[in-house]
Amino acid sequence: MFKTVGVVGIGQMGSGIAHVFAQNGCRVVAYDPSPAQAAKGLAGIAQNLERQAKKGVVFDAGIDEILARITVASSLDEFGTCELIVEAATENEPLKLELFRTLDGIAPEHAILASNTSSISITRIAAATARPDRVIGMHFMNPVPVMTLVEVIRGIATSEETFQAVAEAVAFLGKEMATSKDYPGFIVNRILIPMINEAAFALYEGIASAEDIDRGMKLGTNQPMGPLQLADFIGLDTVLAIGNVLYDGFKDPKYRPCPLLVQMVDAGYLGRKSGQGFYRY
Repeated sequence: MFKTVGVVGIGQMGSGIAHVFAQNGCRVVAYDPSPAQAAKGLAGIAQNLERQAKKGVVFDAGIDEILARITVASSLDEFGTCELIVEAATENEPLKLELFRTLDGIAPEHAILASNTSSISITRIAAATARPDRVIGMHFMNPVPVMTLVEVIRGIATSEETFQAVAEAVAFLGKEMATSKDYPGFIVNRILIPMINEAAFALYEGIASAEDIDRGMKLGTNQPMGPLQLADFIGLDTVLAIGNVLYDGFKDPKYRPCPLLVQMVDAGYLGRKSGQGFYRY
């Protein structure tokens, strides 16, 4: 199992990934270009550990020990000892490609570079490096400490050795793995984002209110959260970014993002993180 794991990005996803690796005994080196976000991410990990302690998942006495395993790096240059690096930056392909080029020059030759991308091609990301056989997708679900699924995506060049090492890591974390081929949206978002987009179209076309759309899906299909509420939780900018990946990747009009969704993102209505989305927070 990996002893030292790097996490790039200490936002909602990155902090959760750092949390679960540290909770399971790994040393974690985490980096975020924003010191304020890094501090916020660490505070969030501490709060989540306290919630877990109240539920008996971890012991109060162990919280400081878990947090002590996480080191916030001042630059990516400190990732030179990492055996696995998980990138959890914004869902922006040019940004991810540049990060992987940089990490490829810093990480040890044997290290595996993984992306938490929810839709972008692992094959293209891998091609930005000199080790495409050691690049893979590890798409954790949000919130990471709670959700049990990790979607593992093999690029066209990903080796069997890399896949097996990551499969063992997923099991080590106590999570379940679903394996996907490298096509836009993979499994979860290939199905989920069109559902959210269709819910946005239903609202856009005046079929029903946001509340009734969500009520219908929650009570009619036994989902814990309606699609519009879920979109607010994910972030409408992220939903739109994934929708555009599907639309551009398949060139199929059925993936066309709803104009209302585009307009809301243009207005800065991004969901819970901005205080306004399909609902107010």
